[in-house]
Amino acid sequence: MKELERFIDYDPAGFTLREAVIEAKRCLHCVKPLCRTGCPIENEIPDFIAEMAKGNLGAASAIIAHHSNLPAVCGRVCPHEKQCEGSCILNKRGKGIKIGKIERFIADMDGELSLTPIVIKKKVPGRIAVIGSGPAGLTVAGDLSKMGFSVTVFDAQHEAGGVLMYGIPEFRLPKQVVRREVKKIANLGVEFRLNTMIGTKLTLDMLFEEGFDAIFIGTGNALSKFLPLPGIRLPGVIQATYFLQMVALAKQKSIASREVPIHANDNVVIIGAGNTAIDAARTAIRCKAKTVTVINRARTNEIAALESEVKSAQSEGIKFLSLLNPLELIGKYFVTGLRCNIIHDPGKDKNLIITEKITTIPANKVIIAIGQRPASRIIGSTRGIEVDENGYVKTRDIPYGMTMRSGVFSGGDVVNGPATVVRAMKDAKMAARGIAQYVEAKKLMEKCGLKMTD
Repeated sequence: MKELERFIDYDPAGFTLREAVIEAKRCLHCVKPLCRTGCPIENEIPDFIAEMAKGNLGAASAIIAHHSNLPAVCGRVCPHEKQCEGSCILNKRGKGIKIGKIERFIADMDGELSLTPIVIKKKVPGRIAVIGSGPAGLTVAGDLSKMGFSVTVFDAQHEAGGVLMYGIPEFRLPKQVVRREVKKIANLGVEFRLNTMIGTKLTLDMLFEEGFDAIFIGTGNALSKFLPLPGIRLPGVIQATYFLQMVALAKQKSIASREVPIHANDNVVIIGAGNTAIDAARTAIRCKAKTVTVINRARTNEIAALESEVKSAQSEGIKFLSLLNPLELIGKYFVTGLRCNIIHDPGKDKNLIITEKITTIPANKVIIAIGQRPASRIIGSTRGIEVDENGYVKTRDIPYGMTMRSGVFSGGDVVNGPATVVRAMKDAKMAARGIAQYVEAKKLMEKCGLKMTD
């Protein structure tokens, strides 16, 4: 009991045990639960909330585990206001159930106290290689391991987690939480080969030669989109993904803190207003930047980032400027500012108009946060995998997630483009079922003396 009491106040931003039970008891247990419809992975929300209301934390955690391998992550970074919580019937009265915080509490309790026993199924024939240990890769690895397959995850970094470890800031997703979720997946029997770059010395063909029956590519979108502006290559212009990764590496003490490109008293301008832009802005504030300004082409009420994230950023002193069209980065030896066209808003339901009026925003650091795209290292070193005009991997519906090369599957952001963690998980869960179907068919054919063909 003392261990439980110690944990009750484990995270001041989350629920205490008492608060979690009280919140769970507010659930109406709808006949047609809209919250579950709003969840991309169709988590059994009413069921785990019902168990939480009775204080059955182990049962609640076991229910969540049916659909999610990353509940402590989802409980923190999912856009609940647009998904489960936004769909809650009580939300119409502004009193929606705080589903994310309940899930987070249950997952943290399970992670701290090991409430849910690890069940490792009897092994079935089949070895699967998973490339990338972000949300998609971890989901596929966890699901296939639960089915009894032997799974090995390859990642170029020295710690697993992908974007969860190196892209989402510590203040939104503590890295100890990511490590805990990764450890749970490893405890299912998943092997992790870190510091291993696929596509250079080790190719997909070599993995097949090593005896893997199927390969899943879940590398996400590792590269930032290029913004073709004059002055874009001036010193002081930084890509958001690079900045966030450098901060994460510095916190791990893998690099010196001086290598982080934002320093105390910098005046920072961020181009873009999605969730990555807000993450970069709030991280810059934590790097002691003097000013941080987010500029955006759209109307203020049409910012791409979650409203809750924007409000948090504003409360930290971050300034938002809307209706500005980036025109040019200025400076001679290093960036000194950003010139923009002022956009005229003629009113609701009318198109915005870029005017000839110019404004200049001073800055000695400019962060580009206009989206990401996939890297081509793996695709370029492997025959038979097709991509679309934007570099996203093409996949089939039967078996779900298989690329144009037999035995190679893909899913998540590298297929569908940038999305939320839970949407990558949804696609990965479907791909895991497709991989299982493929490997089972492959093994049956081998028993019959036949081989799979493209």
